[in-house]
Order: sequence, then C-alpha cells, then structure tokens
Amino acid sequence: MSQPLIETVHLKKYFKTPAGMLHAVDDVNLAIDEGKTLGVVGESGCGKSTLGRVILRLLEATEGQVLYKGQNILDYSKHQMRDLRKDLQIIFQDPYSSLNPRMTVSDIIAEPMRVCGIYKNSAERQAQVAKLMDTVGLASRLEYAYPHELDGGRRQRIGIARALAVSPRFIVCDEPVSALDVSIQAQILNLLMDLQDEMGLTYMFITHDLSVVRHISDEIVVMYLGQCVEKAPSKELFKNPLHPYTRALLSAVQVPDLSCRSKKREVIRGEVTSPINPKPGCRFYDRCPRACTACTASMELKERSAGHFVACALAD
Repeated sequence: MSQPLIETVHLKKYFKTPAGMLHAVDDVNLAIDEGKTLGVVGESGCGKSTLGRVILRLLEATEGQVLYKGQNILDYSKHQMRDLRKDLQIIFQDPYSSLNPRMTVSDIIAEPMRVCGIYKNSAERQAQVAKLMDTVGLASRLEYAYPHELDGGRRQRIGIARALAVSPRFIVCDEPVSALDVSIQAQILNLLMDLQDEMGLTYMFITHDLSVVRHISDEIVVMYLGQCVEKAPSKELFKNPLHPYTRALLSAVQVPDLSCRSKKREVIRGEVTSPINPKPGCRFYDRCPRACTACTASMELKERSAGHFVACALAD
C-alpha cells in the first residue's frame, strides 16, 4: 500500500478566548493519496479553513502531526519550511482580497518565483508567467492589468496561476469558487480538474457546496464543530450517508427535477453547540433528532464498510 502524500495524526488547533479554549480543529485524522482530491465539507464555522491553514502551517497546530511524505513538518525549522513552501500552496476563497492591488497580474504571478529564487533572471520569469497565464486561460493582454480592473473569474485564475508558479505537489483549495457566478464556477472547477490530470496535483478542496464537492472529489470528509463525523469515497457518501448530520446536509441539496418536489427534507433544529470547552460525546447531540444516551460517550471514527468511516453511536 502506497504512502499518502499528506496525512494528519490527532491534529488539533485551539484558540484561547476569555471564556475558555475554542476547539477549532479537534483530533482530526485524515490522509490524501498523491494525485487525488479530498473534499472537506460542513457548515460555516466548522473548522474547514482552519484545518487547511494548520496543514500548511499558516497557523501553528496546538497538538498532533502533519506528515508530508511521511515526515512531520510541524518539527521543521523556518529554513526547512521555506524550501517546503514550493511543494505546498493554497488558493484562497476571496479572489480579490488575496491579491495585492498595487501589483500587476504579471508581478503577482512572478512574485513566488522571485521569492523562491527558481529562475535566474527576469526574462526567464516572464516567459514562465506568460506560459502560466496561457495555462489558466488568462489573455496575454492582461499582463499589466491590476486586480480591480478584472472580474471575479479572472482574479481567481490569477490566484491559481500564482499557486502553480512554484510547481507545487499539494494545493489547499479554500472555497475557490464560492464567490463566483455559477457559470464561472464550472469553468474554474473544470480548469482545476484539467490541471490535476496534466500535472499530477493533489488537492484538499474545502467547500460548503455539496454539489461542487461531489463533482471534484475522490473522497469526502464531513466536519462538524472541529471534528470529522464521516469520511467515505464520494459516490459511497452520497449513496449511503450514515451520520444524521450528513443526511441532513444531503437532503438540503437542490435537485433540478420536479419529481423530487415531494422529497422529505431533514431539517436541523436547535442551536449550534458552543465550540468553547465542548462537552464529551457527539457535538451534534443537541440538534440530532435521533440522539440517545449512547451519544454522550466519546465518539471516534469507526469503519462501517470498506473505506466508509463514521463517528456515530446510531451507526451500529
């Protein structure tokens, strides 16, 4: 069995608040094989983006390990991490605020190459910039344009080109299409999938849109209040969701079929449990219509079928 490219072991990220410790990411274990896409879904505030940033060490972990090719990068020095940045990149959610408004398209894409010292001179960098612009579908006439002069789709293409500038192997895609129109979303998703096939890229695709994650992911992790509650291959998760939270999320997906009008929706009621000093047991307990006393015990992901893991007492 091949070694995963990226793996987390009991990864935790807590933030100190006046009321106590906020458990943003709490004991997450996942693995991503090279050339594959792991989708991470869940409602806003569940810790998806924080998880991605901790894996890349944009935020320092409170506890646990992040393994890249079997090596724990949380032990790396600043110098080692500087070299590793070429392999690990991110595409941010907002294609406008993530770009420097004082830099042209060409300068933005060339900056990572200059910082990492990949090319010997500016002529080589500019040749690579032109190649990357063509790869992501940006016209050469936009080379000296500024971000505010472009629409959302083109800005996001700049962000993708910038991430590709150092020839990475792993990219965290942090809701890269959520701020875009539906037609532009499809273009960006297809571009990401084409680039993955051409370059052998590995993605962690963070989103709250289940239709999007189904289209692009090989495997999906469902997060709720900092914890993974279900993990399965994409087709298996949509075919046989086991956790009540996953079922509720899937029932909310809009289907363009009039025959589905009578489909019963599973509505999640109640207030979200506070992530500050949470009680032991399932964090979905207070909102779950099927909750029982067994749910108050500590929950761990258990394999119920081949590759399908769920943290739920009711799954037994």
